[in-house]
Amino acid sequence: MIRKVAVANDSIIYVFDNDYSQDVNFMHKIRYLDRKIRFDVAGLAYNTFGDTEYQFKLEGLDEDWSEWTTDSYKEYISLSEGDYKFMVRSRNGYGQISNTAEFSFEVTPPYYRSILAYILYFLSVVVIVVLIVAWRNIVHSREKYRLEKIVEMRTNELVMQKEQTEKLVKKLLPQNAVDELQKQKSGNAKSWKYDMVTVLFSDIQGFTKIAATTNPEELIKYLNELFVTFDNIIAKYNIEKIKTIGDAYMCAGGMPNRDATNPVEVVLAGMEMQRALADFNKKHDLKMNMRLGIHTGPVVAGVVGAQKIEYDMVNIASRMESHGKVGRVNISEETYRRVKEFFNCENRGLMNVKNKGEMEMYFVNGILEELSENGDGITPNHLFNVRKQSLNFSLIQEEILEQMQRDLPKNLYYHNLKHTTDAIYRVADIGTKENVSEEDLLLLRCAALFHDSGFMASYDNNEEIGARLAHQTLARYDFSREQIDIVKGIINATKVPQNPHTLLEEIMCDADLDYLGRPISQNLFRELFERGKIDSIEQWNKMQYKFITQHHYFTETAKRSGEPGKQQVLKELKELI
Repeated sequence: MIRKVAVANDSIIYVFDNDYSQDVNFMHKIRYLDRKIRFDVAGLAYNTFGDTEYQFKLEGLDEDWSEWTTDSYKEYISLSEGDYKFMVRSRNGYGQISNTAEFSFEVTPPYYRSILAYILYFLSVVVIVVLIVAWRNIVHSREKYRLEKIVEMRTNELVMQKEQTEKLVKKLLPQNAVDELQKQKSGNAKSWKYDMVTVLFSDIQGFTKIAATTNPEELIKYLNELFVTFDNIIAKYNIEKIKTIGDAYMCAGGMPNRDATNPVEVVLAGMEMQRALADFNKKHDLKMNMRLGIHTGPVVAGVVGAQKIEYDMVNIASRMESHGKVGRVNISEETYRRVKEFFNCENRGLMNVKNKGEMEMYFVNGILEELSENGDGITPNHLFNVRKQSLNFSLIQEEILEQMQRDLPKNLYYHNLKHTTDAIYRVADIGTKENVSEEDLLLLRCAALFHDSGFMASYDNNEEIGARLAHQTLARYDFSREQIDIVKGIINATKVPQNPHTLLEEIMCDADLDYLGRPISQNLFRELFERGKIDSIEQWNKMQYKFITQHHYFTETAKRSGEPGKQQVLKELKELI
């Protein structure tokens, strides 16, 4: 019954021959580029003067037989690769139906999924990795040269100080960062373990059906445009793209720079990616849907940029995607615990996950109303960003206190780590009682953290050095220039004689000299004595008496809490003098 089979460009791959004899299971091969295939049929045994009808079915594509038709041919276009069996039967005018004729064929995979293509892909990746490593080595060499110049310049500036400053760069950078640069110089850079990284895994749903009915070149163009849009979104949130596999997209936040905000930023990116897909569908009149899952946990990554994501971490993120719903952002319980103060989340309860047992999951419905512009649940407002910065303060505090503990001179008996932590607590206490805003409290705590960090490099003019270190550190954590300038102003206001110009500077000055309202610590005397600033205890008592007599607190809170104690200290000093 099958008279002729032709593919693209009318290339005939089969013609009926009375002498033709072939196994019905013989599989014809058709190139992926020749996926337009036409079958010409003729039910001669049932010919009733043009009344013959035909019914077709293509196993591998059709679920059921076609309607009866008088057309004596059938065409298929843009078939996916795979095995197919074409079947046809005829019916004459008397309703008699013939036996089924069959023709088996296989559409081979396209060239870009051939073994040679995969080898070329692998070689391309190797070349790119080698180029990236070489480029990073050049960048690190330039940075090392720049740091060496800074060390030389700072050493010349502070040569007259008792504390040597030839290692200023080490004091202004975390020790592990310095050590890692040295290891890279010798070619022995190691991987780092990150305690909190957030992985996003997404997958386009219905992509196979779209591919079966869309021109391959056009489909690749669509997918590339969509993934470029995703790339732009994650770049905005400092998220690292890991890889794409077909229509799947994976990225991670919190690498290579550690932060405490990556769960919040990855959820924001996930919400924006779903909105971007909706806009993309409207633009191209498509019906793509996407499931998206997010999980937070530890990973391993190299500082030179090559990430090794722990399998279990990615596996859980993938499970979040597979158990999600199209158009929604599905997150794990670990991620929920870190973002619940920012987003309106819907508890889905316990879900049975393959190889993981029961896991609790949540849908993200949007940003909390009070943290979004006009309560739209979509656009983060200023308070949202302030609270996100507050998350990072714990990381900043840990980094700077660890650096100060390592690099502060051992004979700093008063301006030590305890004084810094006391100042952080005191500015928060005074600021709260003075009713400053949430953002102002954050800036006060940052200033208190850095206000004595300059002692790591110099005892004199330490405020200026501390302000520079605050600038460098806070800029890495996305504080604005205006916020950084406020913090620097607060730090510089602590320089004696104090001359604050704003309420925040007044709060910092009062917190820094809070000790004046308590019995005088001899630690400050010992610190100054060993540096030749004073010669005797008598001189110290007179200097303190004069200083306290001329001093006044600026804020009403400090006046109420500190002034009575300060007067008692003055009385004791007067008796000593």
